[in-house]
Amino acid sequence: MEIRNVAIIAHVDHGKTTLVDKMLRQAGAFRENQVVQERVMDSNPLERERGITILAKNTSIRWKGVKINVVDTPGHSDFGGEVERILRMVDGVLLVVDAFDGPMPQTRFVLRKALALGRTPIIVINKIDRPGADPLRVHDEVLDLFIELEATEAQLEAPVVYASARNGTSTMDLDAPLGDLTTLFDAIVEHVPPAVGDVNGSFQMLISTIDHSPYLGRLGIGKIERGTLRVGDAVALLPVETTRTAATARVTKLFGYEGLERVELQEASSGEIVAMAGLEGVEIGLTVTDVEHQERLEGIAVEEPTISVDFMVNNSPFAGKEGKFVTSRQVRERLFKELERNVALRVVDTDATDTWTVSGRGELHLSILMETMRREGFEFQVSRPRVITREGPSGERLEPYEELSIDVPEEFLGAVIEKLGPRRAEMIEMKNPGQGLVRLLYRIPARGLFGYRSEFLTDTRGTGIIHHRFLEYGSWAGPLAGRKRGTLVSMEYGSAVAFGLANLSERATLFVAPGTAVYEGMIIGESARPGDMDVNPTKEKKLTNMRTTSTDENIQLEPPRELTLEGALEYIEEDELIEVTPESIRLRKRALSANDRKKLSRSAKRERASL
Repeated sequence: MEIRNVAIIAHVDHGKTTLVDKMLRQAGAFRENQVVQERVMDSNPLERERGITILAKNTSIRWKGVKINVVDTPGHSDFGGEVERILRMVDGVLLVVDAFDGPMPQTRFVLRKALALGRTPIIVINKIDRPGADPLRVHDEVLDLFIELEATEAQLEAPVVYASARNGTSTMDLDAPLGDLTTLFDAIVEHVPPAVGDVNGSFQMLISTIDHSPYLGRLGIGKIERGTLRVGDAVALLPVETTRTAATARVTKLFGYEGLERVELQEASSGEIVAMAGLEGVEIGLTVTDVEHQERLEGIAVEEPTISVDFMVNNSPFAGKEGKFVTSRQVRERLFKELERNVALRVVDTDATDTWTVSGRGELHLSILMETMRREGFEFQVSRPRVITREGPSGERLEPYEELSIDVPEEFLGAVIEKLGPRRAEMIEMKNPGQGLVRLLYRIPARGLFGYRSEFLTDTRGTGIIHHRFLEYGSWAGPLAGRKRGTLVSMEYGSAVAFGLANLSERATLFVAPGTAVYEGMIIGESARPGDMDVNPTKEKKLTNMRTTSTDENIQLEPPRELTLEGALEYIEEDELIEVTPESIRLRKRALSANDRKKLSRSAKRERASL
């Protein structure tokens, strides 16, 4: 049986997952009466809530006697580590590009990786039914990108399919009527090279991803590069580091993919994507080989993290009240366990036994880890993100820079440009693709993006679109202005009261509602002025007669600002922490006591004066 292994790559929201849905339906992967949810590949609850793909997923379809293994990959740059290792499993890629937006920052990133690995591309210009779509313009922009990324002649000859994933239609000729996805299936079978390998050679496979079964434990997933594997075979596990010794194991179960189902196999040969059980301690990047012929494959190279945060054991007055896992041992074990499948993450012990430095590709990358741990019952604290600097060839300080892409309505253009100036952003390009939107392209220090997303959404009234990706390391841009507004810090322990909050709401934006438990040092709102204010949200009205007892019932307060993990990470300063529990996200000062904060402030001033 012939096999085609393809990955679907694209910028976020360009329609990858929707396209896979329609491919599965039209290829007959579901029964006619089977009820299937939309975006079926996004099975993780966080993926469905946020509308993004976080983890790569395997599926397969049958088309005209050919098995097509399809891998859906994340579109957000923070999960580039997932994309990089998945590309090692496939022979071709479907590059999905929005017919209105055209190539975006992540399009460039994933395409560069695919072309460098020599993968055969098929261009899918999606959403041709979208208002304002210009597929011919986008086609030209994609070809320009291919040339810029130094694609080979064969790669430049990539077929172009125009499609509407939402409607499940495609064509290679815009003048011809749209049909179903037959055009796309035929293009995959015709242009993606068959998965080949020496079936009779010694077994060899690279572990590209890890899954977990509650019954079988860890499953190693990858493409068989050479030979044949059978259930019961003894194999050698060769670590990426050549200094480590190889371990041996026996394959207890072997699985392939049919539609969305994982089906048990007795044997599989080169070219097939499989999952195997029985390999204790299996890790991403390991080479699994025949015991008698141990030959290591090239490991998976992943770009280094650019930002880091400190994870700490929760020591607030509410510590241990809401979480199931709260000790330093539990938090540490969970963080290091994440390294088994998250290859773009780094975890380092610090001098403090209750603090660990966790580094990732971006705020979203780290916040997804925090949200996952929170839902598992963990309780912890995290610091403000900071960029990871490097030393240049001449000893100079270097910091990461991002390519920032913004689509903004013309009426808000001035406000956006004005706000990006103090953040040391350099405009690279400005163009007007139509429909009242202006596209801006900037080079900006990664530090300059901290706290900007929420500010941007406010300035554009939620109508702007912002994307960014890691660009390069460049010269240190110098100091950047911090948060312009101060905070309201509780000076009491107890429950917030409507009367106390009403007095504060006139000069601040609140983060808490009446009845919310607060403690000394907890941040309960944002002041309208610079500088922090110590306030009493538990203050009650003194009653003088029976008539005034009901006045609190008539107090009208605006709903408090809802704190998300991403929003909190963007908001806090160096002297603040985020308290994360299964039930709450709270902001607090590192030093809870007002007197301690004053002492620290005076010490900091003296240090600055002495410099």
